[in-house]
Amino acid sequence: MSGGPESLRPPEPTEEDAGPVVHRPESPPPPPFPLPPLFGKYPFEGVEVHDPGLLPYIYLHPIYAPHTEGKLTGKPFLKTRMHLVERLANHLMKGGKFTGKKSKALATIRKAFDEMAKKEEKNPLQLLVDAVENAAPREEVTRLQFGGISVPRAVDASPARRLNVAIRNLALGAIQASHKSTKPIHSCLADEIRLAAKGDLTSFAVGRKEEVERVAQSAR
Repeated sequence: MSGGPESLRPPEPTEEDAGPVVHRPESPPPPPFPLPPLFGKYPFEGVEVHDPGLLPYIYLHPIYAPHTEGKLTGKPFLKTRMHLVERLANHLMKGGKFTGKKSKALATIRKAFDEMAKKEEKNPLQLLVDAVENAAPREEVTRLQFGGISVPRAVDASPARRLNVAIRNLALGAIQASHKSTKPIHSCLADEIRLAAKGDLTSFAVGRKEEVERVAQSAR
């Protein structure tokens, strides 16, 4: 019987046994054309989302005019692929003045951005992101039924819910402020976004957020 320790060794794997070689795709190169700024004025470079919970839900894809023409309506969970500015315009359309007038709502946001650019040194798009982060409530109140008794309980708000509430309150604050003053609605929207970006309690959205979290804290 021939053979020693070397004959007991398993055969070395060949290239055929190793299987096909998988090449990992490299990161795509930057586009050869410059990214389109919002409304042709405000760049998307440098805009940061500091809230890690809202980061996957705030859509800031570079686009000149945010208008999807209803392609994402009526489909669940596709609002995360809708631009943040377009979602704000959709909430402005819920007011009686802009019902069914998407172009007019976008023009109002563009005028509000122009006014913010004159008063603030930061990018108006960054101010909008900061305003959404400061106006997004972290806790809300729900009611649980125990027999015939309804008891309030504090619950954590999901990131998608936080973003929806923040955008809705920003638009609602601008609409209500325009009804109470002689200023045009784009000036009211610019003031609402600037105050919310600073975390000022005089902002309707920030004030509503603090009120909801205060009620939730008492219902823990």
